[in-house]
Amino acid sequence: MIDWIQRLLSGKMEGPGGNELRDMDQLSLAIGVPITDENLFRQALKHRSLLRGTPDSHAESNERLEYLGDAVLGFVVAEHLYLEYPGHDEGFLTRLRAKLVNGQALAERARELDLGSFIMVSDSLTEEQKDSDSILADAFEAIIGAIYLEHGTEAAQAFVRRVVLLDVDLDQLADRKDNHKSILLEFVQARSQNQPDYVVISESGPSHDKRFVVAVMIEGIELGRAEDKSKKRAEQKAAKLALDYLRVEEQ
Repeated sequence: MIDWIQRLLSGKMEGPGGNELRDMDQLSLAIGVPITDENLFRQALKHRSLLRGTPDSHAESNERLEYLGDAVLGFVVAEHLYLEYPGHDEGFLTRLRAKLVNGQALAERARELDLGSFIMVSDSLTEEQKDSDSILADAFEAIIGAIYLEHGTEAAQAFVRRVVLLDVDLDQLADRKDNHKSILLEFVQARSQNQPDYVVISESGPSHDKRFVVAVMIEGIELGRAEDKSKKRAEQKAAKLALDYLRVEEQ
């Protein structure tokens, strides 16, 4: 492993392009894992939009690897939390795992690795769509699946522990409240206001990449508006914006 990293850093890993680092070498350095089966990792980075209209596109896109990586990720995180919190029930463990492996959290990890610069998507997607949490999170899980297939369980576990778990304050994360809709509801009820209404302002995009714009209304006044591929996540984002606004108003 040390020899592999030294050769990458020194530019001595030769390929068809001479001594310059190839794309897969750069990816290998970014994720900290040696790559032998380049086709496997290219597939992990191939978004289904690139294969629109192609028969059996799921066999060529990263969807199957994403499925496998999701299972490996869930297992590694579940095992880690089980051992880390021996006195807590399954409800606590499930909620904490969800905070670690939700789409937004995984997209943040993907951005830390600059994974977006390697992902292959259709030219028809906008820059915002290319950088969406869903595309980044899917590719991140697919990379885990590829690592598992090429190097086995221990390598996949080491990657997840290093990238997903190493620098996380689990106690702080466990205490953090992420359900902004519930918090907003408690906030307005405590002030004898009507409960929030969530209105879908628009829905756009092809079936594989829907975008929802949702506004949150309190007593007929819009206090937050957000967009996401998931309607539920858009509602959560809008609720957070409304909470931020109301808290500033109270100061």
